[in-house]
Formats: sequence, C-alpha cells, structure tokens
Amino acid sequence: MCEAKLEPDVISYSAGTLACARGEQWQRALALLSEMWEAKLEPNVIRYNAGISACEKGEQWQRALALLSEMWEAKPEPDVISYNAGISACAKGKQWQRALALLSEMWDAKLRANTIRCESGE
Repeated sequence: MCEAKLEPDVISYSAGTLACARGEQWQRALALLSEMWEAKLEPNVIRYNAGISACEKGEQWQRALALLSEMWEAKPEPDVISYNAGISACAKGKQWQRALALLSEMWDAKLRANTIRCESGE
C-alpha cells in the first residue's frame, strides 16, 4: 500500500490484524494496532480481540492483559471474546489467579462466560 501511495484505513488494518492473529504473529498484530493509533484510527473491539487472541496463541499472557487494560481506557469495552482470550492466555501461562480475576471481572461486567478452553500447556 505504501509503494502504491495508498493510505491504509480501518478495513486494511483490520484485515492485517486478523490475518496476524490467525497466523500466530502476535508481534505483527500488536504493531498494526499501534500503527492504527498513530494514524488516528481507533481500533474497535474486534481488532483488540484479534490482538488478544494473537497474544494468547503466542503465549504472551502479559501482553494479552495489557490489551484488555488498554481496552478499558480506550473505550471499546471488552466482551466475552476478549475475556475468553485473556483467560486462555493466562491459563497457557500458568497464571490461574489472574485467570480467576478475569473471570470475576467478567461477572462484574455482567458478561456471562461461555465454554472457556483452558490447557495445562504440558
């Protein structure tokens, strides 16, 4: 896009973030979220969820939690998918206390958990 002198928009950043999440490229997904902010394009809940999911797949539980915190500050409020990905990231990182804290936050936010996949990582 840069070579063609086209400005990326929300749709192009969104497609890139989702592709990175599916391809387990958490570093690139986070870089695209950061670029969106720099371009004054606010990511929505779907883009954040893609970033959190990419971090979960990359076993980056700290970064997943940082994105959840950022969501509260940026105002696309986390949804069930956001929390599920965060909880799964914590489970992969053997951070069960943090996973339980997220589950409690979810209940406080009046979001109801669906089936959450937790793996021991072993």
